[in-house]
Amino acid sequence: MPARKDPDASASVPSFYGAELRYKREAAGLTLEQLIEGSYRGISFLSQIERGERRMPVDLARHVDLRLDTDGFFERRCDDAAKARRVGIAPHFADVADMEKSARSIEDWAPLLVPGLLQTKAYATAIAHSGMPRASDMEVGQVVNARMERAALFERESPPKFWAILDESIIRRQVLPPAGMAELLDHILRVVRATKCIVQIVPETLVHPFMMGLTRIMTFHDAPPLVYTEGLHSGQVIDYPALVMEYRESYDLLRATALSPGASMALIEAAAEESRNASEQERRPDLHAMAQEQLQQRERR
Repeated sequence: MPARKDPDASASVPSFYGAELRYKREAAGLTLEQLIEGSYRGISFLSQIERGERRMPVDLARHVDLRLDTDGFFERRCDDAAKARRVGIAPHFADVADMEKSARSIEDWAPLLVPGLLQTKAYATAIAHSGMPRASDMEVGQVVNARMERAALFERESPPKFWAILDESIIRRQVLPPAGMAELLDHILRVVRATKCIVQIVPETLVHPFMMGLTRIMTFHDAPPLVYTEGLHSGQVIDYPALVMEYRESYDLLRATALSPGASMALIEAAAEESRNASEQERRPDLHAMAQEQLQQRERR
């Protein structure tokens, strides 16, 4: 049985909130199972809240206050803890962004956009501006910074095992000018090589089991696996074991449909080279104009 993992209460507001919940529960002599009894939530859900990894919903906060006789503390502060977690992060993704820090493995299916953990700052900025055209520069900056900070998990001593399957259209869609696309694709290649993660490409012409929105499967050392699915302005965390298994099987079929990791890397390398060539061609008219201007200046002398 793995050693108990105590949360670092100083790490963040959610961590402090979760540590206080665990302290009050243990002081009352209750197990996770005893405290959660009578609510509509599961033991693993409550455990993740204690570790500062998931948001405390109001209904559970009221239940906890009643069982622990905490005079409404957890209900009053659950919204504060939630707000502290989501600066620059969509509310429906906040739980997942926290949980990926303690994940054992992360498997992404990305049909439209490069996964956040593989994005460059320029790409993240372009996507943020596209999705929030009325947002201020500060708001866009918060989104971009939050996305860049998430990638820091690859720098840890034992990062999650990351596997991403991308639709081919992602590396073809010109979200950025050619130079920016070349930078993005080179960045993906560097991350894959440096972290030993795996990226596969699904050719655009193939029919496969995941012809739908973004999907992520996450496993943990001390909690059951879960699935996250996302639409345009909403997301859903799924932890029902039978449904998680169905997503697991569909992802395995998708993995079998995709190009091999080696062939996928070669395709990304080729796309990066195409973008570099396109960038060079864009620069040539400018170089020609500069040469013409220099010639004219010499003639005037």
